[in-house]
Amino acid sequence: MRLKDKKFIPYYITAAVIILLAVLIVIIIGHRSGEETPEEVPTTQEPSTLFMNGEVPYYADVAASAYKKDSFSLNEDGRMVYADDAVSYTTGIDVSSHQGEIDWDAVKADGIDFAMIRIGFRGYGTSGNLCEDDRGRENIENAAEAGLSVGVYFYSQATTPEEAVEEADFVLDILNDHDIEYPVVFDWENEPDVAMRTDGMSGDAITDCAVAFCEEIKKAGYIPAVYFNLTDAYVRYDLSRIKDYPFWYAQHEGESPLFYYQYTIWQYSDTGSVDGIDGNVDLNIAFSDFSEYAAVG
Repeated sequence: MRLKDKKFIPYYITAAVIILLAVLIVIIIGHRSGEETPEEVPTTQEPSTLFMNGEVPYYADVAASAYKKDSFSLNEDGRMVYADDAVSYTTGIDVSSHQGEIDWDAVKADGIDFAMIRIGFRGYGTSGNLCEDDRGRENIENAAEAGLSVGVYFYSQATTPEEAVEEADFVLDILNDHDIEYPVVFDWENEPDVAMRTDGMSGDAITDCAVAFCEEIKKAGYIPAVYFNLTDAYVRYDLSRIKDYPFWYAQHEGESPLFYYQYTIWQYSDTGSVDGIDGNVDLNIAFSDFSEYAAVG
């Protein structure tokens, strides 16, 4: 090599390295293109419905609904039915003193299997007085005598777990060992146009109250449950903390539930008509007789 060519040696080396790297990249890409692309493992469940931002909150430990949407339909009486011989269900109502005096024999004869009865409520005001439903005891006794399965609910305005336990104890004093098959339900609701003592509560605080109520009910040997609508379920409650209690889901529009997770009772109408009751009444379908829930005393 002539002396004057030696100065180009570094350039020759650099070019060779670049060419070698390019060849290696082509070989690697060609090799990978012949391989089967591994399936991506999803990190969230596929939501069954759009909600707010297009997704539902994902809980790995909360069971998804097992019910098929296209199996629901309303019959000629406006009652929800589920078309699957492998799935049993019952038809029910929920009532309070607002329904007035009820002819429970007529209710039973009109095809109603169970009743969820309001047993009491806490007032909206600062004092938050506990109040018994004027017809709660009467409805429990008469519905049971007519042959309906009975559960009860308490309309909560608890702001702390301590108040929730107070509500549960209030309910238990009224029940006084009544033989009810269906749950004792924590019913927390938000009224947008009403000033309520629970306004501004966080989801964690509401969940704390639900758990405190349900555990107190469970200790007494009854079956606790939690009532909610879609917004409360997805925005307020931490479902992973209440998943061991039956869910009573409220949705009054549509012929199939939008709620993604498993529920035990669906309140599908607030304008139902049932013999023995004047005016509208809430209608429900339940997928359990609750015999599978062991009493804990």
